Amino acid sequence: MSDSHKDKIIGFYRRYKRMPGYQEIMDLVGFKSKNAVYKLINKLVAEGVVRKDSKGRLTPNRLAGEVPMLGLVEAGIPSVADESVLDMMSLDEYLIGGKESTYLLEVKGDSMIEAGIREKDLVVAVKNNGAEPKLGDIVIAEVDGGWTMKYYRKKGATIYLEPANKKYKPIYPQESLNIAAIVKGVIRKY
Repeated sequence: MSDSHKDKIIGFYRRYKRMPGYQEIMDLVGFKSKNAVYKLINKLVAEGVVRKDSKGRLTPNRLAGEVPMLGLVEAGIPSVADESVLDMMSLDEYLIGGKESTYLLEVKGDSMIEAGIREKDLVVAVKNNGAEPKLGDIVIAEVDGGWTMKYYRKKGATIYLEPANKKYKPIYPQESLNIAAIVKGVIRKY
């Protein structure tokens, strides 16, 4: 079995949130017979990629990069927890839209602390490709020859960058401003 067959089936599941049927698998991988699909499915079951229930329906096992999403946790008053797997979630897909335009940066400094971004955190940044960010986006910007991460703000026609820490003042570009990326997520390990 080629990895591309497995990738196509997993890609179908991630896109439609259901496993493909036999005919759909035939179309996905280019097989001419359901017998070939049957053999492919048996290999996927043997590898632990999918499982078959008593009626022959396919369900995915934990796919690469996926972790179970168990539900909600109360951040206020404690409540009774009901642990049941609601879904499987790929952290890659949750954090990263397009791998070709996404990168990680380690945070240095405390100018974004009130936005919940601390020193040593990793931020997930997506290249801007020339589009103007939305007001309030956290951006990675080259301003007057230096690089920074701040809120993107506008007052009238004036664009400026605002920190999320009262110790720092907004930055008003004097010569140049290039918005390189927009921050889409923060990763912190404890």
